[in-house]
Parts: sequence; C-alpha cells; structure tokens
Amino acid sequence: MPEFPLVTGRRADLVTLDSKGFFTIIEIKSSIEDYKADNKWHEYKEYCDRFLFATHPKVPEDIFPKEEGLFIADKFGAHEVREPTEMRLAPARRKALTLRFARLAAKQLDRVSTCSLENGLDLPNDITKFGKDD
Repeated sequence: MPEFPLVTGRRADLVTLDSKGFFTIIEIKSSIEDYKADNKWHEYKEYCDRFLFATHPKVPEDIFPKEEGLFIADKFGAHEVREPTEMRLAPARRKALTLRFARLAAKQLDRVSTCSLENGLDLPNDITKFGKDD
C-alpha cells in the first residue's frame, strides 16, 4: 500500500502485508540527495518486520546502510541486492497495524469500485475468488 500513514504522522512510501502477517516497509529513494536529506526512515523500523530501501540503477548502492535490505528497480522490474533483516513486531503493534492496513485497503477498494462503476466498467461478480492462496 503506497503512502501508508503511521500513528506518528509520518507516511511510509510503501507498506506490504504478506500472507503470514508480516509487514515490510519499503523506503524509495530517487537520488543521493533524496537519501541524504531524509533521516526519518529510522522511525519506520518500529512499524515493520522488515525494512528495506528501493532505488534505481543510477543511485550508488554503497550509500545505503549495509544492514538494511535493498532493491534496485527499473521499468522492467526489481531485483534484491540485499535481504532485509527480520525484526518482530510486538503483538499489540501488529494488531493495530493490521487493523489500520485493513481499513485503508477497504477504503481504497471502495474508491476504485465506485470510480469503476461511475465510468461504466464492470467489476467481477464474485470478488471472493481474488487473493486466495492456492
């Protein structure tokens, strides 16, 4: 989920929730200057099980801390340079984040559904088939 609001008032660039309930925060950096100007990413680590940076091939990999995960992306996809370190959220924080994530995802789905219907696009009849692990 992009621009995920945290309780601190900060917004994480990208937050994912996997099928095991683990949260990953991805901080996107577009340049050396972008990385140097931003020190708030340290605060994000308290709200995820994994934290990593993502950037593009023109940004040198060595500017990012070696202990943090790193993805390099281009218009064709992304590849993992370094795996993120696993941390474990406290149960109460995990529950709060899961509820926040679910509420925001529901709001986004509602907006997409409303916009689609208003523009004459058909939605699937049975959306319960989407997102199930096979």
